[in-house]
Amino acid sequence: MPFIVVALVAVLTADVLLLARSGVEARQPVRAQATPKQTLMAQQRRQQQQPPAQQQPATANQPVAPLKKLHKPNLFVLTRKPFTNELLQKVAKLRGVRALELADAASITLDGKRVQTLAVNPSTFRSYTPKVTASSDPLWQNVAAGDVAVSFVLGNDGGLVLHRRVASPAGTLRIGAYATTGFGAVDAVVSKDVGRSLGLPHDNALIVSAPDTNSDALRKAILKALPKGTQVAMVNPVLPQPQTRTRSWPAGSFMSADQITVALKAAASKLGRPYVWGAEGPDTFDCSGLVQWAFAQAGVRMPRVTHQQWVTGPQVPLSQAQPGDLLFWRSDPTNPDYISHVAIYWGNGKMIQAPRTGDVVKISPVHTRNLAGVVRVSPVAASKVR
Repeated sequence: MPFIVVALVAVLTADVLLLARSGVEARQPVRAQATPKQTLMAQQRRQQQQPPAQQQPATANQPVAPLKKLHKPNLFVLTRKPFTNELLQKVAKLRGVRALELADAASITLDGKRVQTLAVNPSTFRSYTPKVTASSDPLWQNVAAGDVAVSFVLGNDGGLVLHRRVASPAGTLRIGAYATTGFGAVDAVVSKDVGRSLGLPHDNALIVSAPDTNSDALRKAILKALPKGTQVAMVNPVLPQPQTRTRSWPAGSFMSADQITVALKAAASKLGRPYVWGAEGPDTFDCSGLVQWAFAQAGVRMPRVTHQQWVTGPQVPLSQAQPGDLLFWRSDPTNPDYISHVAIYWGNGKMIQAPRTGDVVKISPVHTRNLAGVVRVSPVAASKVR
């Protein structure tokens, strides 16, 4: 089963840690918090007759611990072999590391789609997700009971209806919740027990929280400490002040008029082609896949997913949008800061987009509800985003 290749996100000391099988947390006093209120992302599972054993992965259905403390994830590490206690200790001792969490990671086929998936301990992993997601007790109880939680984009745009049962390598799985984890291209989360039934590798992923440390420097230190072939993606990166100041964009930083024309004509040549979640063309597309393909026809190398495309150039006011600029929306209730949709500005208040499952590539009026902003693409900046 292929490993996840998680795209790097741009713009984006405790010496003794407790190492546990599913999670590692710094030895610091934690103040207990009240049990969080339930959210509308998931409802408690009703007791119902289960399908035959061969149709549903076995689960232990252990109770989920209440949320006590949030950890900001800063790095996502993927190895070719399972983490050993020795390797965990190497990472734990690196300067600035506050907390670690183990997971199982792989790409699986879910409802006929290739989906990057994490198998986790719901009680501990929830602390590393966005606050809205972390606070939902029903969500994590459903995951512990054997459901799969899928990202809002996969559910809403990809057509995976909440509470529906979908095909997986180990029988059918119930869509128990929409929950964007915030980890790059990860679009599904299951329990460790379900992960084993799906054949996911064991303990090959590690989430690192180091909120007071330069993420780029820590990434290099982790790569040096771990075996060859390790991949490290920055998530919510902590960068030194000089790198976070407003950047100047000299003349020649942006696409030429000819490049913009080619990209727009390329996108328009696909009008009427169906939306397919995860599709990159040339006959089917999702929203960011259409952007990547159209810009590639103009010689512009764009990253693959929306939150990466968001950092491919400076933001400009909507009133100053020009044809070829990218429009972005934040519509994900499980992670309000997440960029969940992108379209290409066509001009005259219109945009060309691949909207969602059941729709097609089309030109439509620009709408401003949940609009995150407008980005003017710099080919140089775009080529550096991973």
